Amino acid sequence: MEIIVGSVKRLKLTLRKMRPRMKRAFYFLDLFFRRIERRNSGNPSGKTKEIEVFMSAYLFLLIAVLSRLALAATPHPEWFNFTAVGGMLLYFGARRSWREMLAPLAVLMATDYFLTVNVYHYSFRWEGYVPTWAWYVAAMVLGQILLRAKTTFVRVAAGALLGPTSFFLMSNYAVWAGRTMYPHTMGGLGACFVAGLPFYRNDLISTALVAGAAFGVPVLVRRFSASEEQGTLAKQS
Repeated sequence: MEIIVGSVKRLKLTLRKMRPRMKRAFYFLDLFFRRIERRNSGNPSGKTKEIEVFMSAYLFLLIAVLSRLALAATPHPEWFNFTAVGGMLLYFGARRSWREMLAPLAVLMATDYFLTVNVYHYSFRWEGYVPTWAWYVAAMVLGQILLRAKTTFVRVAAGALLGPTSFFLMSNYAVWAGRTMYPHTMGGLGACFVAGLPFYRNDLISTALVAGAAFGVPVLVRRFSASEEQGTLAKQS
């Protein structure tokens, strides 16, 4: 997060140079994050000393579903896998309880069914989606383990790398092992992984963007709010 804040400072986005509309936008964002923080201040696990201000995990869940629907409607296959799903799962796992993880799992399972039957017009075979559904849970568990107790730039970057990489390895191996698209040889396995590289790239980029926004924007808002308060106190003194 320090790198993001440093970049903002280098761009000289200081309070004095901000337009009034931008100041008001940051002010209302700060109020929103503080309200969420107060509502979630009673952390029963005790793993975190202070809960970081954060965007609503359920809002990211909605964005993730909409990104999948929008992607399904695009005629450009080069954008496939460029969705908010990976970043949302990391964020949801880091900021919500274990029990609440059932919500995104159920929503994404329903989305898979809807897209398969109504958009792609294939017959739905649930056993073919078991690896994907297992990965949904694994990605949230990764966020819970890696980012709940402590959120740093390195941890967020590691999550943004491990999430898409694990999905790339798991999904392509499942395609190779469970279908007849590629010969069941080492050469066929290699060809399957090579074919999946463009989708892996898109997943990496989109997950990094979403996770960076989810974990980084609240930090920027709090830093801005702190600098604003210090400036106000300095004027009063």
